[in-house]
Amino acid sequence: MKFSALFVAGLVTAAAFTISPAHADGDAKAGKRVFNKCAFCHAITPGKVTNGPSLHGVVGRKAGTASGYRFSPAMQKSGLTWDDANLQKYLENPRKMVRGTRMAFTGLRSKKERDDVIAYLKTLK
Repeated sequence: MKFSALFVAGLVTAAAFTISPAHADGDAKAGKRVFNKCAFCHAITPGKVTNGPSLHGVVGRKAGTASGYRFSPAMQKSGLTWDDANLQKYLENPRKMVRGTRMAFTGLRSKKERDDVIAYLKTLK
C-alpha cells in the first residue's frame, strides 16, 4: 500500500514537470521568435497588407475576411474561424487544410512551434 501511494505520487509529480503550462498553452515570447518565419509575408500592424494579410487580431476572426487583402476563393469559402484547433491544423500544413489557398508556406511541423506562435498571435489584439 505504501509503495502504491509513493508510485502514484511520483507519477503525478513527473507529469507536472513533463506537461508544463508554458508548452501546453504555448509561450508567446518563444512564439514571437517563431513568427519570424511568418513575417516575410505577414505584418502584425492592423490593416497592413504585404504578401499576405495582417495577422493582427487573427485569433477568433473568420478566415478570408481581413480587410485590404484579396483572398483566394478557397479561403473565402472555407467557413473557418481561426480558433486554436483550426490554427493548429492550418499551421501544420496550410495547403492540405485549405486546398487552393495562396499560402505558399509549407507549415510548421513542430507542435511546440505551433503552440508558441498561436500564443503569440493571441497577444495581437
